[in-house]
Amino acid sequence: MNLIILFDIDGTLISTGGAGRRAIQAGLREVVGRPITPGFSFAGMTDRAIMRRALVEAGQPVDEGRIDAVLQAYLKELPRQVEEAPDFEVFSGVSPLLKRLDGRDDLVVGLGTGNARRGAEIKLGRAGLNRYFRFGGFGCEFECRKELIGEGIKRGARLMGRPVSNCRVVVVGDTPADIEAAHHNGADALAVTTGSWERSRLEDYRPRWLVDSLNDEVVRSVIGC
Repeated sequence: MNLIILFDIDGTLISTGGAGRRAIQAGLREVVGRPITPGFSFAGMTDRAIMRRALVEAGQPVDEGRIDAVLQAYLKELPRQVEEAPDFEVFSGVSPLLKRLDGRDDLVVGLGTGNARRGAEIKLGRAGLNRYFRFGGFGCEFECRKELIGEGIKRGARLMGRPVSNCRVVVVGDTPADIEAAHHNGADALAVTTGSWERSRLEDYRPRWLVDSLNDEVVRSVIGC
C-alpha cells in the first residue's frame, strides 16, 4: 500500500486539559518578566506561531532569538504541567488504532504536529504513545503547518524507501489548518471532531473523511485495519 499516516496531537489524539497553554504562559512570563495571557485559540497553530503572535499582541519585541527563548522556557515548564493536569485525556479509539497499525510493513506512522519535537514527546509520554511514532514534522522546525506536513511526508517516504510520488498520504487532524495542509501537499485529510471545531465548520474545508472519533468504522476502512 505504501501508506504514510501523519497524526496531529492536541485535539486529535489527546487533550492535555490546558497544560500546554499554562506552560506557554509560564514561558512568556519568564522571558518577558510579567504575566501575558494570549487572547486567541491555539488550535491548529504551531508553537513558534503561537509565541510570535503572543509577543506581538503584548507589544513585545519579536525576533527568532526571543521566540527561541520562550520556546525553551515553555519546554522547561511543560513536563510539570502535563504531569499534574487533572483533565488529561487520551481520546476514544486512539490506543486501539495505533496498536493495530504498529509493526505493519505496508505503512509508516508519524506526527504532523505544531508541537515542538520535545513538547510532542512530553505530551505523548504521559499517554504512553511515543513508541508508535517513528518520525514527523514539528512546530520547532517550521512556523507554517503546510511546510511541516510536507517535511513529515518526505521523512515517511524515506523510511519506506519510496519516492513521495509513489506513496499514499493521510493527514489526521482536528482543525482546518490540518485539512488545508493536507490539501496543499496532495494528501488526503481525515478530520476528527474531538477538538474545538464543530463538524459543520470542518465540513466547509472539505476533508475527504470526517468522523466524530478515531473509533469510527470509517477510520478502519481508510487505513485498512
